[in-house]
Amino acid sequence: MKVVILAGGMGTRISEESHLRPKPMIEIGGLPIIWHIMKYYSWWGFKDFIICAGYKSYSIKEYFSNFLLHSNEVYLDFSSNKIEARGGGIEDWRVQIVDTGLHTQTGGRLRRIRHLLEGQTFCLTYGDGLCDVNIRELVDFHRKHGKLATVTAVQPPARFGALTFDGDAVASFDEKPLGDGQWINGGFFVLESGALTGLEGDDTAWEHRPMKSLAEAGQLMARRHEGFWAAMDTMRDRTVLEKLWADGVAPWNVWK
Repeated sequence: MKVVILAGGMGTRISEESHLRPKPMIEIGGLPIIWHIMKYYSWWGFKDFIICAGYKSYSIKEYFSNFLLHSNEVYLDFSSNKIEARGGGIEDWRVQIVDTGLHTQTGGRLRRIRHLLEGQTFCLTYGDGLCDVNIRELVDFHRKHGKLATVTAVQPPARFGALTFDGDAVASFDEKPLGDGQWINGGFFVLESGALTGLEGDDTAWEHRPMKSLAEAGQLMARRHEGFWAAMDTMRDRTVLEKLWADGVAPWNVWK
């Protein structure tokens, strides 16, 4: 089963980093966040990737073209003109990087690669989100309901602590409360290729009319996930993810 990763946006909300490289290449623990996403999927047995690149796509192409050099120690023997990567940083992945346009919206990027997915069930996610979703159970859920699309629904924590009052006194303080109780699109989709038939052009956002049309047709199901989920939208988000990784408690690090 293929895994499609949307990795072409400009990442304007994290411009401190994204002016240099695309958001999926921003590092957590010295490794691009897209590597963390792919490592997570591959741990569950999903190792065939299509990356929808766009903004600064060369950065993504260069990284994977030189993956062995980025992930290993390098031994160079100039007398024999030999370069050897050492250290075991080898992944049994298949990676196809498709340049889907600089200003293309998410649905437009999917439209540009749908010929690669005809007649298939596939996974789809964003190149800036991490979780501890059981991917096998997610795929099983999708196959059992028989609809065209499954989205992982999450309730992200609020960005600020919540105060409960007793008069003017603070009765309690919750540092990381849930948000407003709404379930939101957390990515980590499972789709049938038929879910992509309504994509009209590069300016189509997957999250707008296509998903709405699927819902109206009764073809969009949600699997609620109450575990860890985080999107790296800002430098604050990156700092939180970096600390989880540095402290050895990153919930997505199932391969440790």
